[in-house]
Amino acid sequence: MPSLEIIVALADNFAIGVDGRIPWHLSADLRHFKEVTMGHPVIMGRRTFESIGRVLPGRFNVIVSSTLNRADPRLKDQDVAVVTSLDEALDLCKDQQKSAMVIGGAALYKEALPKAAVLHLTRVHVSPKDADTFFPHFEDLNFKRCEVQEHSDGDLKYEFEIWKRS
Repeated sequence: MPSLEIIVALADNFAIGVDGRIPWHLSADLRHFKEVTMGHPVIMGRRTFESIGRVLPGRFNVIVSSTLNRADPRLKDQDVAVVTSLDEALDLCKDQQKSAMVIGGAALYKEALPKAAVLHLTRVHVSPKDADTFFPHFEDLNFKRCEVQEHSDGDLKYEFEIWKRS
């Protein structure tokens, strides 16, 4: 079975959301997200799916939810499945050629983190005071940072980082 990976953009204070949205806009990060996830199965929670508003093209989309209405017209695409647990999502992805990638939200990140082999982080150097959603701390989970690319967008500094379980 391919490994499990996580992709997330997080602030210095580990914030990932404010009122259901990402607390910054970085076009380069959106391009990076597309580049990293394209062709991979992506696993997301219902609220992440609803914030995106559509199935992500070029990827097998797996939505983990016990409440999502399967009659939702956005789910007519054949590249989407709705399951009720992360384990069920991973089972669906086990025959895929590429690693499954968890793309959010917070509860799914927390559940997936102990199972993940690779973390793709966009570390944004801000600390939103009104943040209400956070990525779990992972210092005790034996990850080692293997790659860092520094970037900036105006005054906003950020890095693309890859962490691998050691």
